[in-house]
Amino acid sequence: MAEGCAVASVLGMLEEREAAARVRVEGLREEVARLAEVLEAAEIELDRRVIAREELVEALDASAAGTTVVTEPLDEAEQVTAPLPAPVLGSTVPPWREGLPVTALAPDYQRILGVVEERSSAGKGPLKAKEIAVELGLETTLAKVEGVRSKARRLAERGWLRLEASGAFSAGRQSAAGPDAGSSG
Repeated sequence: MAEGCAVASVLGMLEEREAAARVRVEGLREEVARLAEVLEAAEIELDRRVIAREELVEALDASAAGTTVVTEPLDEAEQVTAPLPAPVLGSTVPPWREGLPVTALAPDYQRILGVVEERSSAGKGPLKAKEIAVELGLETTLAKVEGVRSKARRLAERGWLRLEASGAFSAGRQSAAGPDAGSSG
C-alpha cells in the first residue's frame, strides 16, 4: 500500500509540474503575440519614416532643379552620351522618357517594375500591391504592402507603370509630362 501512495504522490507532483509548464507556455504565447504587435507597429513606423525621407529628397531635388541656372546648353551629342549616375537606394524616380534605361531606377523600383512587366508579358492581368509584395518574396504585413504600394504608385506617377482604376498596376510606359509629373504621391 505504501508503494501505491508513492506512485500517486509522484503522479501528483508530475501533474503539478505539467500544469506549471502549461501556464508558462501560455504566458510566453501571450508575450509573443504582444511582441508581434509591437514589431508590426515598429515596421509601419519605419516604413513611414523611409517614405517621408524619400518624399523630402524628391522635394529637395525638385526645388534644386527649379532653381538651377544653366549657363551653357549642352548640345545633343553631349546629352545622349553623358553617363547616368548609378541609382542610390532611396533615390528619386526620374520621369520616364524615351531612351531612359530601367537601370536609372534604384534596385527596389527595378524589382517592382520587373515583377509587373513579367506578369504582363505572361498575358496575366494587373497586380495589386499585395501580389507584388508576394512576388518579391516580402512578408504581407501592412507595412511591407504599403511600402510596395507607395513605390509602385511613384513608378506610375512617373510613367514607368500604369495605375488601373481598380488600384492595380500594369506594365506600360507613358510620358509623365502631364500636370501631375513630378508630384510625390
